[in-house]
Amino acid sequence: MRLKDGRKLGYAEFGPAAGLPLLWFHGTPGARRQIAPETRRLALKKGVRIICIERPGVGDSTPHRHACIGDFANDVGELADAMSLDRFGVAGLSGGGPFALACAARMPDRVVVAAILGGVAPAHGPDAAKGAASEGWRRVGGVVGPLHRPLGSLLQGAIYALTPLAEQCIKTFSRFMPPGDQRVFADPLVREMFLDDLILGSRGNMQAIFLDTRLFARDWGFRLADIRVPVYLIYGDADTIVPIEHGHHIASRIPHANLHVRAEAGHLGGLEASAEIIDVLLTAWHKGTLDDGDQPRGHKSTH
Repeated sequence: MRLKDGRKLGYAEFGPAAGLPLLWFHGTPGARRQIAPETRRLALKKGVRIICIERPGVGDSTPHRHACIGDFANDVGELADAMSLDRFGVAGLSGGGPFALACAARMPDRVVVAAILGGVAPAHGPDAAKGAASEGWRRVGGVVGPLHRPLGSLLQGAIYALTPLAEQCIKTFSRFMPPGDQRVFADPLVREMFLDDLILGSRGNMQAIFLDTRLFARDWGFRLADIRVPVYLIYGDADTIVPIEHGHHIASRIPHANLHVRAEAGHLGGLEASAEIIDVLLTAWHKGTLDDGDQPRGHKSTH
C-alpha cells in the first residue's frame, strides 16, 4: 500500500480474508513471507487472518529512517485504517518483538493482545536491560545505522550471488545452531519458507536489518510500563541469540505480561508455538482479557 507520505509498505496475507486479524512483525532479517508453515495451516483452520508487514528497507517497503521504534506504529495504523481493521492482535518474532510492543503501547484501543516470540529487550533509555547484550546493540547500532544504504546493497548482492547455493548454505548454517534450532530447521518446509522469504525480500532492497539495528540502539519512544494491553511472551531457555534474560526483563516491566519458557528451545522456538499464539489471540478476542487461567497448557509461566 501507499502511505500518506508517499512511501510504500509491503505486506502478505495468510488465512481467510474474513478471519480475526493478527498483524505479524517478522524477525531481523526477514520479510513478509516469514510465517511458519504450521502457523499458516492453523490460521486457515481456526479462522485467523495473518497480515505480515515488511518494515522499511526490505521487500516492497521503502527504506526510511524512523526516529524511534514507536514511530513505526503510525505506519501500521495507516495500514489498519486502509484495511478497515478497528481491532487486531499483534505478534513479533525476534527483532519484530519491539515493533509489536510499539503497537500495543501506541494503539491500546485497537490492539487486543500482543505475542512476543524471543523479542529483544531495550538497549537504551529507562527500560534498558543491563548486560553485554545491550551494550553490544548500542555499539553495533551506532556503526551500521549510518551505513544502511551501502551495507544493504552489499547484502542484497551477496544473497543474489548465493541464491543457486541457497539450500546448501542454509544446511551448513544450521549445523552451527543450538540443538533446539537445529530441530526446527530439520523440517524441509521451514527451510523452504526461510529461503523463499529471504530471496523474495532481497529483490527490492535489503536495508531493514541495518535500519532495525539502528533503532534497537535508541530509546524506543515509549515506556514498557505504559503498555496496558495483555502481553504473552515466549522465550526458549537455550536461546543463544536473545537470552532468556531479555524475556524476564520485559515481563518485569509490563503490567499485564505473562512469560512462558520453552524448555530446551533455541531462538526459533517461537516458530513451534503456532497453536499457543493463535489460541492466545482467540482467547483475548472473545474474552477481552488474558489472565493466568487462560494460559495454554504445557508451558511454564514465570511471571
